[in-house]
Amino acid sequence: MSPTAKQPKKSAAALAQVRIIGGQWRSRKLNFPDIEGLRPTPDRVRETLFNWIQNAVPGADCLDLFAGSGALGFEALSRGANSCTFVDIAQPSCQALRDNAALLKATTAKVLQQDAIGWLQQQPGTELKASKYHIIFLDPPFNKGHLQDICQCLLDQQMLHLNAMIYIESEPGAALQTPWTLHREKISGQVQYRLYKTLSVGTNNCSEPGPGKE
Repeated sequence: MSPTAKQPKKSAAALAQVRIIGGQWRSRKLNFPDIEGLRPTPDRVRETLFNWIQNAVPGADCLDLFAGSGALGFEALSRGANSCTFVDIAQPSCQALRDNAALLKATTAKVLQQDAIGWLQQQPGTELKASKYHIIFLDPPFNKGHLQDICQCLLDQQMLHLNAMIYIESEPGAALQTPWTLHREKISGQVQYRLYKTLSVGTNNCSEPGPGKE
């Protein structure tokens, strides 16, 4: 290229879209950055999940860890959840989450740009950290071995309401030991997704679940 030729402008990060499939924002499309490792939960899987949890969503306080596009958290808010806290370490993802919350006028959406495990290990009472959640969406990077430690943090920090639900996406066959009851599970392609229900409040022993109500 000639030294006098005009240099092309650096292109902005590519964008992708996710569609809300139910509730007050049904069919709304939200932009998110098309960055490496960000894989929104597919529509078919989300539809199955929200069929599983439809009665628990209205009025629920939700936590979307490793939020990425925010597809799960915004779907919950669209269907009547009381609030959702989105936690993600990537700045472009967090900016898109804030922009989409503003677009939807989702005033109870809280976005935190933090490492999810580090945030979980903070003491209760930290700004924007609720003491209990009714529904947790957990979709950590695959094949990193973080899943057990993350679930243990949730237990140790006593972040779950009685009869809370924990939705987990992982690579197929990922081992996990918890005191929670496995309520539903399926495999779709290279993704295994499971829904757990808690057995008791305050238990942090993975081998001795306490009594609880269904």
